[in-house]
Amino acid sequence: MTVPDLSPLALSLRVALLSTVLAAVTGIALARFMGRREFPGKSAAEALILLPLVLPPTVVGFGLIMLFGVNGPIGRLLEDWFGIRVVFTWAGAVIASFVVSLPLMYQSVQAAFEKVDPRWENVARTMGVSEWRIFRKVTFPLAWPGILAGLVLAFARGLGEFGATLMIAGFIPGETVTVPLAIYFSYEAGRTGEAMFWVVLITLLGLAAITWLNGWRRKTSRRRGRE
Repeated sequence: MTVPDLSPLALSLRVALLSTVLAAVTGIALARFMGRREFPGKSAAEALILLPLVLPPTVVGFGLIMLFGVNGPIGRLLEDWFGIRVVFTWAGAVIASFVVSLPLMYQSVQAAFEKVDPRWENVARTMGVSEWRIFRKVTFPLAWPGILAGLVLAFARGLGEFGATLMIAGFIPGETVTVPLAIYFSYEAGRTGEAMFWVVLITLLGLAAITWLNGWRRKTSRRRGRE
């Protein structure tokens, strides 16, 4: 079996990395905001954040096309004001991966923040420390294990996204073809060996990420137990 063009792997890694960064920033901000405030419609807002977890990826992709297409509100704004087109570009793949990975990041960070003992934060407040400094010096370090788990899960989810990516980014060789798309279309074209190559590769990447995360968790637990 000959090694196929590796551009889908490079694109998948780039898309997964960028979408993970976006999911991390957004997920941490949302989890912090939702955990600290009560307001009318909070349950509905949280349901909206988690909605991509239960929707079929093609439905998510259709919604993204309606938003970012040339006739969509966001897509028209981006193209008219900045000359940026999202649909059928690799940027569309980033957005698709971001949307489907955000719920995982949000849930992990939210759970991590809930485990932080508020007494530590209250002690810092009595000393006149600002909220931003409390977050950086107290909350974030204590919640870091959960945040890291969210990062790994978001990266793995972004790496394996297929349905929404196909809807908004399409199949353009060398431009929008990620590993999941390469698997599907290689198999459809009868190139079973090439499809198997990508299947084995993305499976190994997923196993490596999960194995590393589990090992890191065990080491952290043992270290804390000794302390």
